[in-house]
Order: sequence, then structure tokens, then C-alpha cells
Amino acid sequence: MNFNSIHNNQIQFFESILFEGLGKEIPVTSYEFLSGGNINNAVKLDTAEGYFFVKWNESDHTEAFAAEAKGLQLLRSTQEITLPHVITYGHKMQKSYIMLEYISSNRPQAGYWEHFGRALAKLHTHTHSHFGLDYNNFIGSLKQSNEWEEDGIQFFIEKRLKVQAGLALYNGEITRVLYDKFDALYEKLPNLLPAEKPALLHGDLWSGNVMIGNDGWVCLIDPAVYYGNREAELAFTKLFGGFNAAFYQAYMEAYPVEKGFEERIEIYNLYPLLVHVNLFGSGYLSGIEKVLKKF
Repeated sequence: MNFNSIHNNQIQFFESILFEGLGKEIPVTSYEFLSGGNINNAVKLDTAEGYFFVKWNESDHTEAFAAEAKGLQLLRSTQEITLPHVITYGHKMQKSYIMLEYISSNRPQAGYWEHFGRALAKLHTHTHSHFGLDYNNFIGSLKQSNEWEEDGIQFFIEKRLKVQAGLALYNGEITRVLYDKFDALYEKLPNLLPAEKPALLHGDLWSGNVMIGNDGWVCLIDPAVYYGNREAELAFTKLFGGFNAAFYQAYMEAYPVEKGFEERIEIYNLYPLLVHVNLFGSGYLSGIEKVLKKF
């Protein structure tokens, strides 16, 4: 297949999903490939109706894009923090896709990090009677189990650590000895972690999923939503270097956590570290072994 044929097929695909999402024919003037992560293709569409963002996969990832759309819509419904508007998602021409409004990254407003901290604190005040969510979703390409639990620490053990540790053991990424150390940790967690009410979480909150939006304030993308312990979300933000100190100060002023949070960060981050082991291999094991040895 030559370049012109591939280009024409791409245009046909983009215009067909534009029609699907907006109910009218919108010619695509041009498109620009963007970084879509390790799993998907991503483009910026230039049309007579403005710009659009499309992410797609040649495999059947319809379930993952549907979960992403529902997560974006749930977080947007709180009106506490900006997320891109979902235009459409589905499966067409042997491709799974999601189309969103295009976020044109801007310069940050003065007080950007303080605003972000307060906005996340407000998001975390949205609560539920149970921990989990009424559907399972994904973190990266891995399924994330969200079956409801009344107790937040048991949810963290059963639906986060046990699922990922079991997958790592099954795939030969961790040894039975290391897996058994997790079992020993589970017994200690009720005395190490505070009992919090469920908080609505983005679920995959690191710098790669944080943008400066069109208005100069924060815009979040690629959620892995659930109702969980908000300390787990704050810990996740520190996994790859952390955010600006003003973010944490503003959050803590708006919605303080219990004393000793800094000592609990490593425990919460066992979950994303296990996810990384299952996605990318044993390079992340040393961090896990260090935490298990400590606790």
C-alpha cells in the first residue's frame, strides 16, 4: 500500500468518526501525529470546525476506550477540575478509537500549582458509600479491578496489591518468596494505614497525565478512576519525582491528611510499582523489595 493510499484511508477513518461524533460531514484539512504513549496511535486533527484529538489502536481496545470515556465523564461531572470533553468512541474500520476535544497546552497562570492542589482536594471530597467503582477499567493496558468493598484497606489489599502481585507471580516476574512477603505485609496494613472515607480519584496521577490547559490552569488526561484512599493518589504523584511543593501545601491546607503520611507513601506506591513490573518487567523490583524489607 503506497503513501497516498494510506493517507486517504486515514482521512476516511477520521472523517467517518467525526461524522459519528458530531452528526455532520466535517472535512479533515490535515493531521499531525502526537505521542500516544506505549499502546496507541494519537493525532491532532485540523478541520473547518477546529482541532480534535483522536487516539486509536488497530487491536480491539473498545473496552479500554469505553472505560476511559466513562472515567473522563465522571471526573468532569464534578466540575472541580478540567478534563477533555469526550466526543465519541467505538470501533470502526478495524480500529478502536476515542475522540476528545483537543487541549492546546498554554503557559501556566500565576498560582497554577496552588490552584491544582486546591482543585484536587475538592475532587477528593466527592465520596461514595463503598470503595471501588460500578465497572472495571484499566491502568495502562492492564485491567483494574474495582469490585466494591466496604473497607478501604481491604480494597487496597484485595483489588490492588493481590491482583497485581498474583499477575506478576503468574508471569514469572516475581518469586514465590517475594509473593509470600506481600502476604505478611497484608496482615500489618490495618495498623499502618488510616481508615479514610472513599474519595473520587483520578487513579493514574503522575506528570505524564497532567497538562496545562487552554486557560492556563490544570487539565488532567488518561484517568483510571475509582473511589479509593486519597492518600494513594497523593503518593502516586510522588512516584516519579513529584509535583511542585506549592501543590502539596495548597492541598494540605484545603484537605489535610493524617500525620505520618510521608512514611506511608512507599506502601501506597507498591501498587503502581507492581503495575510497572507487569507492564515493563523486573527493573522496578528493587523498589518493591526495599519497601517489603522495611515493613
